[in-house]
Amino acid sequence: MTAYDSNNPFAKILRGEFPSYKVYENEHVLAFLDIMPRSPGHTLIIPKAPARNILDISPDDFAHVARGAHRIARAAMTAFKADGITLQQFNEPAGGQVVFHLHMHVMPRHNGVALLPPASRKEDGKVLEENAARLAAALKGSE
Repeated sequence: MTAYDSNNPFAKILRGEFPSYKVYENEHVLAFLDIMPRSPGHTLIIPKAPARNILDISPDDFAHVARGAHRIARAAMTAFKADGITLQQFNEPAGGQVVFHLHMHVMPRHNGVALLPPASRKEDGKVLEENAARLAAALKGSE
C-alpha cells in the first residue's frame, strides 16, 4: 500500500491552504461540504490524524470519523428535510477512492431523487455557503 501523502487536497484543507465550506470541527475531525455534491448538503468528514484510508487509520481515530458522520447525518436530515441518508467510504483506487485522505461521505436523500454522478459538476459558491449555513444551524440546534 502507498504511504500517506501530506500534500493531498484534504491535508491542505486541514492546514488552511485550500478553502472549504466548513460545517463542523472538533479536535479530531473536520466536516465540510463537497464542492461537487451528489445531493444538496453532501458533506465530507475527515480525521485530523493523517490516514490514507481505513486500512491505515487507528480504530480510535476511525471511531471519531464515524461519530462525526453520525452527527452530520442527524443534522442533515433536519437541515435538508431529507427522507434518508447515504453514507459512503472508499478505500484504494480499486475501491473507488480518489482523494487519499480517509473521508466519509454523508449525502441527504429524498424519495425518488437520484444522486448525481460523482464529480459531475462543481456547485455554485453561493449555494454551498447557503447549504453550509443551514447545516451549521441544524448542528447548533442538536447540541
